[in-house]
Amino acid sequence: MDIVAVIPARYASVRFPGKPLAMIMGKTMIEHVYHRVSACPRVNHVCVATDDIRIVQAVEAFGGSVILTSPDHSSGTDRVAEAAGRLGGDLILNVQGDEPLIEPEILSLALEPLIADSSIPIASLKTVMRDPEEWTNPNVVKVVTDARGFALYFSRACIPFVREVGEEPVVRFKHIGLYAYRRESLISLAQLPPTPLERAEKLEQLRALENGYRIAVPTTDQSPVGVDTPEDLVKVLKQLQRGSC
Repeated sequence: MDIVAVIPARYASVRFPGKPLAMIMGKTMIEHVYHRVSACPRVNHVCVATDDIRIVQAVEAFGGSVILTSPDHSSGTDRVAEAAGRLGGDLILNVQGDEPLIEPEILSLALEPLIADSSIPIASLKTVMRDPEEWTNPNVVKVVTDARGFALYFSRACIPFVREVGEEPVVRFKHIGLYAYRRESLISLAQLPPTPLERAEKLEQLRALENGYRIAVPTTDQSPVGVDTPEDLVKVLKQLQRGSC
């Protein structure tokens, strides 16, 4: 299989403008992500998809592959779909440009359901939430899955809700924003309009669920630190300085 990894990178982040170009130990964040994705043995080609010439120039400066996409995309999925339309590939891996600590083996895990079963159109990942503060944090996306590991719902709210005090504790899972698509599924999904739940939760993966796409969600014990705010960047720097990544 020809597997292409696309890293969507937007300059105009509301909470952290210019985030992909933030410096981490002498390299931009987007360069850290690019090199980590390139280290995955299953990935044949890596490309950054961006709407900003400053990010294009930064990627070209370190020798990376980059595509300048339309500035009108409403989601990272749409941006990745445009890039995939130019790049080809059987499977498309969507790796967020704000995951500078992503490990290559976690990328392979996300690809496994699609490699093993040709009927599965999309896969992602989840990990157990062990910090109670994450349960009510709307920036931490939660997911519940069925008995076979397919997503039932994603939410910024605390799901599942335990109604009765004293009930047996449930395991709550955090969604890791990494996606593997069959190319044709990604292209067709991007052509669909945003859906009510997607707009309400501001979660683009809900467009897939609302349109009947199955999303396989294997479990990993890794929980990469994404960078949504400048405070998150400090956490990443501390982990790298400790040599824990």
